[in-house]
Amino acid sequence: MNDWPEAWSDDNRGRRYGRGSASAQPESPRVMRQVRRGQPAPPGQGAYGGVPQQPQYVDGHGSGGYDDYDSGYNTGQVYGGGRGGGDGYGPQRPAPDWRRRIKWTAITLVTMLFVTTVATYFWADSKLNRDVDLSKVIERPEKGEGTNYLIVGSDSREGLSDEDKKRLRTGSSEGKRTDSVMILHTGDNGPTLISLPRDSNVEIPTFKGSESGKTYQGTGRQVKLNAAYAEDGPELLVRTVEFNTGLHIDHYVEIGFAGFANIVDAVGGVEIDIPQDIKDTKSGADLKKGKQTLNGEEALAFVRTRYALAGSDLDRTKNQQKFLSALANQVATPGTVLNPFRLYPTMSAGLDSLIVDKEMGLFDLADMFWSMKGVSGGEGTSMNMPLAGSSGGNLLWDKDKVKQLVNQLNNDEKVTVTGD
Repeated sequence: MNDWPEAWSDDNRGRRYGRGSASAQPESPRVMRQVRRGQPAPPGQGAYGGVPQQPQYVDGHGSGGYDDYDSGYNTGQVYGGGRGGGDGYGPQRPAPDWRRRIKWTAITLVTMLFVTTVATYFWADSKLNRDVDLSKVIERPEKGEGTNYLIVGSDSREGLSDEDKKRLRTGSSEGKRTDSVMILHTGDNGPTLISLPRDSNVEIPTFKGSESGKTYQGTGRQVKLNAAYAEDGPELLVRTVEFNTGLHIDHYVEIGFAGFANIVDAVGGVEIDIPQDIKDTKSGADLKKGKQTLNGEEALAFVRTRYALAGSDLDRTKNQQKFLSALANQVATPGTVLNPFRLYPTMSAGLDSLIVDKEMGLFDLADMFWSMKGVSGGEGTSMNMPLAGSSGGNLLWDKDKVKQLVNQLNNDEKVTVTGD
């Protein structure tokens, strides 16, 4: 029985011997029927009318003729090459979804930023020394518009070694006194920074002892302002300022010598324009006129200098205002805020050094620094308390001007009063 299709004869096979051939020539591989692609076969040449020519298999590509055999490996027709019909031997990797990648990258970054911000907030909040209890202050004036900060620079040597005291020319006096006292008012009409000279003549009113809780009746005793702080600390100082001005103090902030110098060094120094040559053996200042960057030691000497200035303590308070505003401006720059290697040391140095009231929060502290920056930027006013002269070494306030100034601050009006 003939195994070949009907239309085939032995002649069709030619010299291609199949089964039963007597020739020693090896039998050629049989051709598997393929599904023909392209145009259908001409009439009379169907499946049994002849075998259509097959493409030759040459690395998966046909070249025509019988020998153009296509195994189907690369096309996926018989054995399949890939899901997408590509030229690869394995599954094709889908194109990357860049929108999805960008979205998840953004979500990850925002989450990391949020977690870092929250962690930083709680870390910084825990470092605030909330040691001043303003609830102990009695007979307080009514609160006005805006916010009033009492900013105190003390001559505390706490944290200074003997070598530091010698280097910074601070001396070794026990206890602490006020080296500077300022009121910063913030509101809708710009910030106002007012220095209260430490030699200002004030009356010590009736007050409650911060430690004993005992009430001490006022006797009309007249003293210098810094004596109130030396007598019973921050609470009595706040009570004395409120009694003598009629201005409600909302928050209290204090910094000592060591903390001040550390903050300046942490921000990499503070640039300031010094109005004149200053040489003072008591403070250690040896500075030339002009714009320059002061380190912590130089800055402390600058703000403490008074004997080398013509206006003594009044000129010193002006220098203190100028420098504190410049310091706040330096802290608020992108170079500090956006640089973690500078921001965290600055925050650590500042927060460790500050003593604040129990109600003081980080947002209040930020408002204070931002407002002080505004003073240096020309958005606010800086002045000394208006004076009317002196008596026995005590500086006397101009009562009429002080009353007008306090009314403007309480009503959050633009300050028109001028000081010395």
